[in-house]
Amino acid sequence: MKVAVIGGGINGVMTAWAFARSGEAVDLYEKGQLMSATSRSSSKMLHGGLRYLEHGHLRLVREALQERSWWIRQAPQLTRPLELLIPIYRNGERAKWLVGAGIRLYDLLATGSGFPRGRWYSADAVAERFPGLKRDQLLGAYAYWDARMDDYQLGLWAAERARESGTRIHEWTPVLKVDPATGEVSTDGSEACYDRVVNVAGPWAERLLARSGVTSAYRLELIRGSHIVVPGKREQGCVLQVPGEKRILFVLPHGENTLLGTTEVSQADPDHCAPSNEEIDYLIANYNRCFSRGMSRQDIISSFAGIRPIVASKSDFSSASRESVIERQGRLINVFGGKWTTSRALAAAIVMKSRH
Repeated sequence: MKVAVIGGGINGVMTAWAFARSGEAVDLYEKGQLMSATSRSSSKMLHGGLRYLEHGHLRLVREALQERSWWIRQAPQLTRPLELLIPIYRNGERAKWLVGAGIRLYDLLATGSGFPRGRWYSADAVAERFPGLKRDQLLGAYAYWDARMDDYQLGLWAAERARESGTRIHEWTPVLKVDPATGEVSTDGSEACYDRVVNVAGPWAERLLARSGVTSAYRLELIRGSHIVVPGKREQGCVLQVPGEKRILFVLPHGENTLLGTTEVSQADPDHCAPSNEEIDYLIANYNRCFSRGMSRQDIISSFAGIRPIVASKSDFSSASRESVIERQGRLINVFGGKWTTSRALAAAIVMKSRH
């Protein structure tokens, strides 16, 4: 079977690898460079998604927690476990018991993954482990474990595995349109027909369908996540709870510096994605609220933003979720949504869908 995979982010790369490993002839098309957009603009975390538990997404969290361990086993040189602290303040946004219950459930879903279990640290222990955190009204912190990654290099590592398995990778080759009936893929000046065409272009998936005159039962809401890099080397991560919101912000090790993020803002155009002034101010303000040594714009070393394609039914846009959707239309398979950590599991589901 001949398969075309459209999209060179992590979900496209893993899909191409999965098809190639199952013996199919695979062409992977990417309009720019592999791993050059959303997949290299993440929070650099391999994680289960602790906050998804509040929305009842237990299946998604369990899958991500198990996949997290697979990445670490396969590429330990580009990944490492990371302990994260959730400071608990008197009259905070979430009660101590609620955070503790969430972490116990997280650990239960991670059973067999090989990660340490969460624990409670006193206020004195928190001050020692995460210097600079404000002590006023601090009760202590719950700790839990996830993992860090170099998202760009890990994506290239996966692409090399796909190439070794036989995938032909075509960078700088934008796909102009596809035909679900014939499996034809049109690029600039050439056409080729495939038994299966997988549209896994992430934030650009809807644009490809529009150019091809193809309608879908689903649509995407594009959410921009912005980050800033500031001075200060850290060994642990910290999860800040934003007052008056259900949002959380990460303070994470980033080489010799610290990565702070992320925001959630609607993004109309996937081709022009950058942090806004308001987002940068938001990140700085919430950091300064929790740390005794504040920072300003002058401290920022760099900033970047990526896009999360959130799936929603066209009939019920309020149903937006981090869950992915696979839609079959003739020879065309559309993939909407998806997370970095669960890209291998998504790829396996796509291969299965292609055969039924």
